[in-house]
Amino acid sequence: MFTGIDEVDWASLGHAYGPADDVPALLRGLASDDPAEREAALDGMYGTVHHQGDVYDSTLACIPFLLELVASPEVQDRGCIIELLTSIGGIDLGGDDELAALDPEDEEFEDAANYAMASAAVAAGSDVFLGLLGDGDREVRLAAPGALASLHGDPARVLLLVRERLTVETDTEVRLALVEAVGRIALRYESLRDETAEWLAWLTDAAQDPALRLASLAQLARCAPARLPSDVVARVTGLLAELRRSPRPEPALEVKPVLEVKPALEIEPALEIEPFGRPLWSPAPAGYVREGCDEQGAGCGTAWADDLLRTLHCALDDRVEDRIGLVTYQLRSPDWGQRADAVWMCGGLVQTWRGTYDEVVRLVGAQLTDPEPRLRTAAAAWLEGLFELARPAADDLAARVAADPAPWQPERVGGPAWLGSALLALTRAGDARAVPALACALDEPELNVHLMYAVPHLGEAAAPLAPPLRRRLAGLPLDDRLSEQAGPLLLALAHLRAVEALPEVLRVLRGAPAFRREWVVESALRAVAAFGPAAGEAAEDLRALLGDGSAGLVSMAARALWAVDGDAGPVLPRLRALLRAPDAHERREAAWAVGAIGGAARAAAPELRACLTAPDLWLRVDAAVALCRVTGDVQEALPVLVSAWRENRYTRVEIAECLAELGPLAAQPAAPLLRSELARQRRHNVSEGSSGDHDIHHDEKLLALCRRGLGHRPATTGRQKGLPYE
Repeated sequence: MFTGIDEVDWASLGHAYGPADDVPALLRGLASDDPAEREAALDGMYGTVHHQGDVYDSTLACIPFLLELVASPEVQDRGCIIELLTSIGGIDLGGDDELAALDPEDEEFEDAANYAMASAAVAAGSDVFLGLLGDGDREVRLAAPGALASLHGDPARVLLLVRERLTVETDTEVRLALVEAVGRIALRYESLRDETAEWLAWLTDAAQDPALRLASLAQLARCAPARLPSDVVARVTGLLAELRRSPRPEPALEVKPVLEVKPALEIEPALEIEPFGRPLWSPAPAGYVREGCDEQGAGCGTAWADDLLRTLHCALDDRVEDRIGLVTYQLRSPDWGQRADAVWMCGGLVQTWRGTYDEVVRLVGAQLTDPEPRLRTAAAAWLEGLFELARPAADDLAARVAADPAPWQPERVGGPAWLGSALLALTRAGDARAVPALACALDEPELNVHLMYAVPHLGEAAAPLAPPLRRRLAGLPLDDRLSEQAGPLLLALAHLRAVEALPEVLRVLRGAPAFRREWVVESALRAVAAFGPAAGEAAEDLRALLGDGSAGLVSMAARALWAVDGDAGPVLPRLRALLRAPDAHERREAAWAVGAIGGAARAAAPELRACLTAPDLWLRVDAAVALCRVTGDVQEALPVLVSAWRENRYTRVEIAECLAELGPLAAQPAAPLLRSELARQRRHNVSEGSSGDHDIHHDEKLLALCRRGLGHRPATTGRQKGLPYE
């Protein structure tokens, strides 16, 4: 073993942390008889030559030795080495065209070339995996099907061998890995998809093992969702019930003859197939709960069943009603681990798709009383991101808050400190029962700014918080921490229009330190503007700020001064000058202020019209919205609004808000835009690979604004009747 390893000039090769002269020791460590040494060596391989999925020249040099290790029966933990090889060789660049399109001098070219060479090298040696489907080591049998499906160049042959192996394999999880490999091949090779889908559809009925039938449904959903049975939810829930009664059934399989497989010609590789390898847990709260569930073991259900359900959920994609049916069944499970997994699945479902989630929310709310703290925390964390959609769980949230002596502090059970807060969820849902706890939170030594930013969602119910908000603002030192703590307090007071807090607001306005002064002063000016004519005492301060060098402060001061004295004359010249400035940001600030003044700023319409053709999209949007507000007519700005709506989805809330303010009659020319948005099932702000905790709220706000713009009555589904949407 390791013939020629010392002939490689490892020191001239590199990995994530420099020269690769330590790699031979890692490779030899993988063959050690000592389990701790093998584990350390494997960690070292992932941490250096395959760091975060990267491929280096040293990675390429390792491939022959890794294949040799896999082929040696005396080596232990070969399943882990197979997974490592699968990850190294499983990156699909989408063919030679992608590599050819890169500049050879570009660093990305070298990276892409390494990936391509790694894929070719592992594929060239992948015949070694064929003989491992029946290996005596269970972990090897678990890893081999995925390696073959991802790496072998003859998928038809792999399909034949995998199906044959399924007739004699007795280990449940290995059988599931075999079925997953079939599904992966169907995804990667379109020419084999129809017959493979037919075989999977047959297996969903023919297999005696409920785990195998569930796996077949999951893979069928991935590669041929149109072939799923219409009663898929009933089938899956029935299979889950069978699994609960007998969690690890392993009956013999009565196998249908293997379908004829086309030869490995005319094979069309598909793109974006996720690599096999070590699971990467999400840092989301429910991911933490799932990790805890795996650690605890007993009482947490069957991990592979949860994996199958996750696969099925993802594959069902936009079949929202089916996914709701599955998740509600899981949330009623007697197994807290399965309920925790259901909370995790709720995240992707509700974050991505619009739907009627009242029952789902109620069932997640019921988890707040569970004795398992990790499940309670995951439920609260998910409800935090729902805002008004969390109202069906309001009673459970309120009970949780009332039972907690310090609900403003996240519950900590050995995990990250940011995990869930029932009080934040209750506040964002707009429930008045949050007010007493929020008042106590305002007396705490350390201000919870997340809670304070949520206060405006309470609407008029937050009125009792005005006195403690004033006290807290009055007690803040005017130092470099002011920007961090004053912002949410000023926002809450502005929302309450608590003019009695004017002395505290003016103290901040006049005494803001140099550090982040502009941000602090703008927050104070928003409060003054909200107070309106009753804040006349601030007029001189506002006039002084009209001469400030910051466009943001000038614009905000102009908006506040108009709100205080009702005269646009003194502020319009300054705003019109800013609208002609060369800087797009300054023009945007001025457009916002002009739009807030509305019809009284009609004299600025020519400058707004000039902005409609600016290169900056957001300036065009802000100017178009302001023009609608000062003229009361959408027609002139409509082409800009329609174009921006289609070009950048993040403009839609601002545009819809303007149209809703104008009313159905004035907004009639834009009605097709609003109706089209209401007909969409996918949330407008879904992004691959990223999400924010306000995404659902912003999308629900967009829907409400579209309905208002069309003159529809406010929707009450999923919300308490009589409560404002915002």
